[in-house]
Amino acid sequence: MAFDGFVTHCMAEEWRKNILGGKVDKIYQPERDEIIMTVRTPNGNFRLLLSASASNARTNFTQESRENPMTPPMFCMLLRKHLSGGKIINITQHGFDRVLRLEIESYTELGDLTSKYLIIEIMGRHSNVILTDADSKILDSAKHIDFTVSAVRQILPGLIYELPPAQDKREPMETTAEEIAAVLTAQTNEVLLDGWLVSSFIGMSPLIAREIVYRFCGNTKAAIHEVEIDAFARHMAEFFRAIAEGKYSPCVVLENGSGKPLAFSCVTLTQYEDSAQAKEMPSMSEAVEYFFSTSSLQERLKQKSASLVKLIHNNIDRCEKKLALHRDNLKKSQNREKYKIYGDLLTANLYRVEYGMDSVEVENYYSAEQETVKISLKAELSPAQNAQNYYKRYNKAKTTEKYALEQIKDAEEELYYLETVLDAVLKAETPVTFAEIREELAQQGYLPQVKNNKKNTARSKPNQFRSSDGYEILVGRNNRQNDELTLRMAYSTDIWLHTKIIPGSHTIIRTRGEETVPDTTILEAARLAAYFSKAQNSAQVPVDYTAVKNVKKPNGAKPGMVIYDRYNTVYVQPDAEVVKALSKQEE
Repeated sequence: MAFDGFVTHCMAEEWRKNILGGKVDKIYQPERDEIIMTVRTPNGNFRLLLSASASNARTNFTQESRENPMTPPMFCMLLRKHLSGGKIINITQHGFDRVLRLEIESYTELGDLTSKYLIIEIMGRHSNVILTDADSKILDSAKHIDFTVSAVRQILPGLIYELPPAQDKREPMETTAEEIAAVLTAQTNEVLLDGWLVSSFIGMSPLIAREIVYRFCGNTKAAIHEVEIDAFARHMAEFFRAIAEGKYSPCVVLENGSGKPLAFSCVTLTQYEDSAQAKEMPSMSEAVEYFFSTSSLQERLKQKSASLVKLIHNNIDRCEKKLALHRDNLKKSQNREKYKIYGDLLTANLYRVEYGMDSVEVENYYSAEQETVKISLKAELSPAQNAQNYYKRYNKAKTTEKYALEQIKDAEEELYYLETVLDAVLKAETPVTFAEIREELAQQGYLPQVKNNKKNTARSKPNQFRSSDGYEILVGRNNRQNDELTLRMAYSTDIWLHTKIIPGSHTIIRTRGEETVPDTTILEAARLAAYFSKAQNSAQVPVDYTAVKNVKKPNGAKPGMVIYDRYNTVYVQPDAEVVKALSKQEE
């Protein structure tokens, strides 16, 4: 993990510089495993984030706002009781491990001055935030760890806090070049240097180990026998000394092209060479915040996307099964005329049918050839009842056809709607957009309704572009926004575009009241409509366009569903470069 002992050491120094002597003002717990604490100092207020998330454990000063629960969790209430108004009198790192401890001095309800310890352990899925008293008795923790979870170390209220189990490793700051050289010389196995570093030093992550090796060898895969041991030992000792002296250079490594954060550290990372770029950051907190705000957002969006995609796929499967069933019933009902003919022929030939017969042969006077047909009978029914039975089968098939056609129409409309929602989910890029889609699905009955007490709920805005001719082009992000864009925001003279019979976004060209819009602008808008549709990766996508006044929404239609007439169609190739080019011209 990138949040190693070196980053922890750097973060501890940053804490001491900024909040040592500060007073705890406010405490929030937006997530079960996340605490935010505001600390007041003479130099301003600092918001300290303590996250014990299994996938994104870290601590740093943060500027991000979090939505807090209406009722504070019990752990949050306990922290407020013991720490609010307290003064931070000491900040320590356990050895060189990923454990930080805040000693906070505060007064009890009786006016007694006491010390409490707030401990953050940053250890992947074992991460935790723990509150103890001065005698190390655990008052509570973000995660309760009993013997069913860990037989080695339990974290429960009332127990004495114990540090994580000691590792048979050296502390980097307390190891000299001579000691490093001696250990390296004693190695008999031809192991890789980075692996040896990780297994030999506390707080050493694979990332820092590779960086140390790369700076000395020019590659990350060098083995012990391939280096001059004394020189490498001096190189390591100098690296450790620089950290001990506070010579940090926080950075985030960004992938070339995509800009995706790949790693962060308290030293400049050079091991990625030309595949990525190291972005220097003003502080360790800002580096951590930059990295996790991007990656955690992507993780949250991925989780939201996965749950919605699964829900939509389940409903799509249901619709497809429904369609198959009713199409099969429709196919069977198409033979209903035969039943009416059999009923007519039996009625005309009742004198030839005797009670108890299981079939009868009669001439088919509906046919030009007047061929003989064999009609099956139910022996327990009278001749007239057999005729009525065929009429009933005819009427039932007729009703089945009507019902099947209605159900097929409804299922096809629902299937198309679900595909538009699925396309919107796959293209959603912000939590607000996901929230709107969830709200839409709840309103349509696919999710439980959730009462929203916030009157001014944030709403996403349509994608905005500008054509090469200077016309504003708006593209909806989801069905709710499509309705808003087409039915309320657009003027009757604006141009409306949509992929032909393909789920996608409503696209509007602002015509500024002009009667004609250049063909260039129409083609560019059509490319945008094709790109923001299910046919994004297709070639020659048909896009219909017409004046907004020709677009109508039928009564009872689902969000985003409209009908239109008097339109033209163009065929275009979706192109991400065109989208980027038009975005650059956005105002």
